[in-house]
Amino acid sequence: MAVFVYKGRSSAGAVTGEVEANSRTAAVAALRTKGVVATQVQEKKAKAAAAKKVGGKVKDAELAIFTRLFSTMIDSGLPIAQALNILAEQSESKPLRSVVSVIASDIASGQTLAESFRKYPRIFNDLFTNLIEAGESGGVLDVVLQRLSGYIEKAASLKRKVKSAMVYPITIISVALIVVMFMMIFIIPTFAKMFKDMGADLPLPTAIVIAISNFVTGWGGVVVAGAIVGGIWGLKTYYRTDQGSMVIDTFVLKVPVMGMLIRKVSVARFTRTLGTLISSGVSILEALRITARSAGNRVVEKAVMEARVAVSSGRGLTEPLQSSDVFPPMVIHMINVGETTGALDAMLSKIADFYEDEVDAAVTALTALMEPLMIVFLGICVGGIVVAMYMPIFKLVTLVK
Repeated sequence: MAVFVYKGRSSAGAVTGEVEANSRTAAVAALRTKGVVATQVQEKKAKAAAAKKVGGKVKDAELAIFTRLFSTMIDSGLPIAQALNILAEQSESKPLRSVVSVIASDIASGQTLAESFRKYPRIFNDLFTNLIEAGESGGVLDVVLQRLSGYIEKAASLKRKVKSAMVYPITIISVALIVVMFMMIFIIPTFAKMFKDMGADLPLPTAIVIAISNFVTGWGGVVVAGAIVGGIWGLKTYYRTDQGSMVIDTFVLKVPVMGMLIRKVSVARFTRTLGTLISSGVSILEALRITARSAGNRVVEKAVMEARVAVSSGRGLTEPLQSSDVFPPMVIHMINVGETTGALDAMLSKIADFYEDEVDAAVTALTALMEPLMIVFLGICVGGIVVAMYMPIFKLVTLVK
């Protein structure tokens, strides 16, 4: 039972108040029996606000499984509320279980599926809810859910590929920093004390390493750590601003090797998202708005929003995308062909497939390139310190001989 706030007219004049009912339609009927002609009936907002607190982070894989099973159940003829209750019972994700249970209750009380999903933006984003709405209105909910699950799986796969390209260098750099810091704090001071007691003349590399060790073990280490933390915090704060995000994202796209990978990821995400939305019946303007918000890069987002403005004024999609200098010529030409032939959604899906394969190849090549570079980096860091510490010992042995 929900609470609805209403405005209307009766024989006594204008009236307002609240009424309990299972749905908005039931609330209007209840008011009519009381002699009130409702002009506005809305569910009490406090309930929707409280509902948003339910749930938490849900993994892409869990969301994809939920969507695919939901599609299968709808295609089999199960009622929506019953299908949601079954999914809530068998889901391994606790946040998803709690949210789906509440959504099933909302559906049973007469709400639409899209309205119920929109209460939980942390789990179901604009793309998800707009596709649900398009499937409901077109009577093809099972087909749209099937497309949506495929989109989520491909988006998750693309994200994993990018992460895999970053894991190896980050791991090697982290190990190198840990080993170097351990040597600077615990090992180098021992050598420095031994050299001081022996009164040996230190070679320049050894003197530099000992000076760095003294700096790190003193207040210098605290200052450097504070500067690093402060720099990261300042960069994140700057990135949250419109100017900062635009400057950083523009710079990232121009970084050698990595910039090209990010550009390919952005193109694959743009074409996959837009193709899925258009093929599911979402209007081109709404599809471009959602695509821009999920671009993941402010430069790409700006280009897509400019294209949306051009489309809203009656122009085609090709020209504004070409003038943005963000998308490769091949993408522009294929989108042009798709617009001309009326098969834009199919063409966008083909572009997405191609660029996802390109991302996979680029990640493989980048990993192969990074492996020897990281090994050399680790060898120079650790090996350089070891050699610097043993140089005075080699010199003393030579003198003794």
